[in-house]
Amino acid sequence: MIRRFIYISIFAFLLQTSAAIAGATGSEELKGSDSQDTVDECFEGFSRAMFSLNHGLDTAIFEPVSKGYRALPVPIRKGTGNVMSNLRSLLTFSNNILQGDFRRAGNTAGRFVINSTVGILGIWDPAAGLGLKDYGTEDFGQTIGVWGTNSGCYFVLPILGPTTVRDAVGLVGNLFIDPVYHITHNNEIHNGLVGNDNYSEHNYYYYRGTGAIDFRSKNIESFDSLEKNSIDLYATVKSLYIQERNKKIANAQSLTGTQDASDWEEIDTN
Repeated sequence: MIRRFIYISIFAFLLQTSAAIAGATGSEELKGSDSQDTVDECFEGFSRAMFSLNHGLDTAIFEPVSKGYRALPVPIRKGTGNVMSNLRSLLTFSNNILQGDFRRAGNTAGRFVINSTVGILGIWDPAAGLGLKDYGTEDFGQTIGVWGTNSGCYFVLPILGPTTVRDAVGLVGNLFIDPVYHITHNNEIHNGLVGNDNYSEHNYYYYRGTGAIDFRSKNIESFDSLEKNSIDLYATVKSLYIQERNKKIANAQSLTGTQDASDWEEIDTN
């Protein structure tokens, strides 16, 4: 159990920190956002201390690993990134359905089928050439945001990084609806698919960690630039994290026409 927590903590730190500074869009490049937000902050003193701890871990461990990964030939890194994206699309598909965005769910499913077959397990992306656009990832934190759940307060956890109450719940929720997680943690399912009795659930964390390292390696210069140009790096990361999360949720709501809390009250009273 402790070992599993350590694995989850490592890849969650990478993903949360990357999302905080970057906003992991479909292009997986660091971008700003014009969104506005008034999320309250909980335990700022504690959060700043944890942010310093996490930043130190990134500098000492994750950045050097990412630089080593970048030394690999471009085709290997490109193919690895494509495979990770293809696997993540299964979680995106689940959240597309839960958000009521069936058009994008169909697009996501089509991309997965084509890239997993013609693209050989997702190493290549022939679906893009057929007009099936990659709209980026969706997670359960975004989904409950689309449902109308407020973000709650912002805080930073040791290892796990920046989050909000809503996104912390979403991080746990992802494990319940991610097909990759269930396949890798159910030996009976996995053995039926690949016939390997020696399979370990660690492969799930290898997959998530590899995806995070791939993302981090693509944004080394952007991370460095952000750090050099920020008067208060903690405040900058907080702002970008909240803006990006709100932007993703707002985009999903505009596509699905999701009602807010007052809309549901009107429905209930009619």
